Amino acid sequence: MNWDDLRIIAAVRDEGTYAGASARLRIDETTVGRRLARIERALGLRLFEAIDGLRRPTRQCEMVLAHVQAMATHADEIGRIGASLPGPVGRLRIASTNAVAEEVLAPRAAEFLETHPGVTLQLLTSSENVKFSRWEADLAIRLRKPDKGDFAISKLAEVRLYFFEPAAAAEREPVACVYPDELEGIPEMQFLRARRIRARCVTDNVRVIRTLIQSHRAAGVLPEHSCAPLLADRRLRATLLPKRRDVWLLVQNHLKRDAAARVTIEWVRACFQDAARG
Repeated sequence: MNWDDLRIIAAVRDEGTYAGASARLRIDETTVGRRLARIERALGLRLFEAIDGLRRPTRQCEMVLAHVQAMATHADEIGRIGASLPGPVGRLRIASTNAVAEEVLAPRAAEFLETHPGVTLQLLTSSENVKFSRWEADLAIRLRKPDKGDFAISKLAEVRLYFFEPAAAAEREPVACVYPDELEGIPEMQFLRARRIRARCVTDNVRVIRTLIQSHRAAGVLPEHSCAPLLADRRLRATLLPKRRDVWLLVQNHLKRDAAARVTIEWVRACFQDAARG
């Protein structure tokens, strides 16, 4: 059953005529009659009888109207949910890599959601970019700036990068961890190529690289938000790269003035600022 059609039944019952229901719902009178006829065919019931120039509900119609009234009550209650919550209300889908979601957003998400009880976050994590132009996400955090798109693009952060290698000399060359060829333009890969490091492990998963580095038998580059424990490890030597990694925020255009989106964007920016401070 279409909820708009069911509302027409209640309007005809209350007003007594198609014309009255038409004026109340602000739709054409012929539309009222046509949609009522459609409901009667679907239900196999006669809903109204013409008595003394008015439309009177049949017994079966009264049974239908009891359910319509219950649905209207629930609809009103749903509409009041947002009004009962302090602050902005909305559900935002944020697309990012696993590392950003786990190490930048997640540690700070609980406090944000407690502060904004009307906001719900859905974190979409993948090493592949979501199709932002197809509305698969509301916000997206990208490690490379898109060439173009019908959405708002702004720089979110400049992330420091560290090259880690075993501090002590070893008989064997450490296992070199590099990123896939499709990421050859990123500062991490530019640095590794300049060092003429031979790739031994290829992955776009920073957790895998970090785990290998923690074995003290591997070398690789990690963003600052993924390497706090490594910087304190005296068995590792850390070199700060001269270039930083730009991080970009994509926002669907229709959300520019949305209150829930605005507080979420501010929170995402704060998450990266906190991660940069350590």
